[in-house]
Amino acid sequence: MKTTTLEHPNKTSVSEPKDSRVGLAFAVCMLCYGLAGTVSTLLSVYLPVAVPELLGRSASEAELGRIGAYLNAAFVFGWMSGGLVAGVVGDRLGRVKTLALSAAVCGLFTWLVVWVTDWQTLLAYRFLAGTGVGGILLVSTVYIAEIWRESSRPVVLGILAVAFPVGIVSTGGLNLLFAHWQPAFGIGAVLLALSAVVLAFLPESGRWQHVRKHPNEANVRTFQPENRKSLLVGSLVFGSVLVGLWAIFSWLPTWVQSLLAGVSDGQRERGLTMMLLGVGGIVGGVLSGFLIKKMGTRRTLLLTFAGCLLACCLLFLTNARFSPLIYAETALLSLFFGISQGSLSGYIPTLFPTGIRATATGFCFNVGRFFTGMAVFFVGALVSVLGGFGNALLVFSLAFAVALATVFFTHPVGSRMEE
Repeated sequence: MKTTTLEHPNKTSVSEPKDSRVGLAFAVCMLCYGLAGTVSTLLSVYLPVAVPELLGRSASEAELGRIGAYLNAAFVFGWMSGGLVAGVVGDRLGRVKTLALSAAVCGLFTWLVVWVTDWQTLLAYRFLAGTGVGGILLVSTVYIAEIWRESSRPVVLGILAVAFPVGIVSTGGLNLLFAHWQPAFGIGAVLLALSAVVLAFLPESGRWQHVRKHPNEANVRTFQPENRKSLLVGSLVFGSVLVGLWAIFSWLPTWVQSLLAGVSDGQRERGLTMMLLGVGGIVGGVLSGFLIKKMGTRRTLLLTFAGCLLACCLLFLTNARFSPLIYAETALLSLFFGISQGSLSGYIPTLFPTGIRATATGFCFNVGRFFTGMAVFFVGALVSVLGGFGNALLVFSLAFAVALATVFFTHPVGSRMEE
């Protein structure tokens, strides 16, 4: 069994885990990441049936939009809070302990939804589950970026990002499997079990251990002048993408339901749409690493954001009624979503040195989630003002234009992965 040794800028070697343990760590992180995708989108696909059941009566489109906005925004704000806290905790206590804690919190409060009886309690559980998701996505990305060899790191991080849309496919599958919505949330028990596996078997990051043993190298402040540009660019790009992406993921099944106009109960259509969001994301995530190696990060991001914007216009401007063409357009949009997430997951952690990597990456990932939470809330609030879910989603698709302009008008920021 061999040990990988990485050279630090001060010529001190950093010992990394054996190859077999790195492979195990990647597999477990993939599972956690994928289940985070399932937990994130599970309520979205059941929202049109869950809200009326918890209310004990039918709900109007406006009422469904209002309560759904509260539930979706609570989850995203939890995601933001968990990501910010996990970044700080991850830099102080280590990547492995923080990942285990995040998985346990997410799993527990997802599982408890099985017994929920009112939407206010559901809102609290979704907020707390969101904190766990925020920690999982952040720490998994930073952890794999640190323990994996540089030559194949972009491809591997792209594959890791694919786990999220795999989880979304699972959401669609659960929707088709469980006609009643609450039993599907039992999936949280799997995350609880994985948290124990993480704590018992995963090796800690050698880079993090090295920095903790050499305090002078860890004495880097997140908001020092040399980090400010990276923080600004990372936050603006990731935040803009997340506003558009999460608004669509949260409300697309409800939009599909609104197009059916009583023709169908929508279970099949909502489930297939969510599965296609995941399948396209899987393909896009796999492609992202190869595109970065071929075209470079900046060109890949420009192509991706332009594709997201055009696909949103196609989807929301050309469909007044439901037709099978929506499935193809959804798959195209999710392809660009997958490329964007794979590219950004591999790009942002490399902007910062090890001593602040989790904290700074968490800042970039989660500052944008504050605005995302507001966006998700206002999609529901704007439904009646703009004349339907499609018009509201089209407005928030403009966030991809902000990301496109930010990347186009800023110079590339170099990698600081080896610091």
